[in-house]
Amino acid sequence: MRGVTFLGERKLQLMEFPDPTPGPHDVVVEIKASGMCGSDLKFYRASGGAASLGLGKVSGPVIAGHEPCGVVAAIGSAVDERTAHVGDRVMVHHYAGCGTCQHCRTGWSQMCSSGSTVYGATGHGAHAPYMKVPAYTLVPLPDALGFATGAAISCGTGTAYQALRRMNLAGGDTIAVVGQGPVGLSATQLATAMGARVIALDISAERLNRAKEFGADALINPNTDDPTAAIRALTHGFGADRTLDTSGTADGRLVAVRGARPWGIACFVGEGGDVTIDVSPQMLRKQLTIIGSWTFSTTIQADGARFIADNKIDVEHLFTDRWKLDQADAAYKLFDRQTSGKGVFLM
Repeated sequence: MRGVTFLGERKLQLMEFPDPTPGPHDVVVEIKASGMCGSDLKFYRASGGAASLGLGKVSGPVIAGHEPCGVVAAIGSAVDERTAHVGDRVMVHHYAGCGTCQHCRTGWSQMCSSGSTVYGATGHGAHAPYMKVPAYTLVPLPDALGFATGAAISCGTGTAYQALRRMNLAGGDTIAVVGQGPVGLSATQLATAMGARVIALDISAERLNRAKEFGADALINPNTDDPTAAIRALTHGFGADRTLDTSGTADGRLVAVRGARPWGIACFVGEGGDVTIDVSPQMLRKQLTIIGSWTFSTTIQADGARFIADNKIDVEHLFTDRWKLDQADAAYKLFDRQTSGKGVFLM
């Protein structure tokens, strides 16, 4: 089979790999949809691949893609029949750990005490026809959801859902979502479905327009307006009950901290970078809670999928571009500009 590999420095290649066969505790998933995630760009752009980014040892080329969704095609001899059957519609939790530590036992393999494999970075991912994974990484895809929706939930949309859960967002809350890329748009869409009032922030007029489509009640462009003042003007001078930064930028994180009301919660999900805050006025004297939220567990992934199915949320509206694997070079060149929406490979 052929799979997409990132060579670094904005180059990729479709390489030949053996068709995977399951070990005793593994399954092989026939990939139906594999989403493109903003974090893919780190590996696409980097000169040394995943190893240069501190994600662990990598031996040989690695198939990209960490938003997998498909159908179980083969099962290892030791897989419990209660875990998987050939033909099951599944998402994949895109991490594997030791399987026995406290984190792994609760579905948080990315926090494994012995270190984890990150599919699409240090282990073969989903930009290929088939993917071999441990059976415990499988998460059921509800019948009401399409494969592209399952791919989105397998990283970006799942990350947004977990962050909203971490903040205990409730109907009637006002939340300011900083950054309206795929994760931010997902947060806007999900928060709206939860009954919250959403203030969307981005420096891109195109992304703000999309945020309006996804249910945002108010739009702020920090390039043209003071974002903190604008948030306060929309909240009777208090600030938002919850703020979420998906941008990963210092400016975006500061907006999340400054835009939150006293006793509020600010959450960071954007990877990388740093932020400097004036602790007394911006945090202590506001009694502000600042939390980090990193992707999600298998349990949260399944819960998010059920929530989306039950509420008939049109997650596939996230995708502005649909591709075949042999179009990967064009797909990532477009995605690298970060002016379009989310892309997905459909098999």
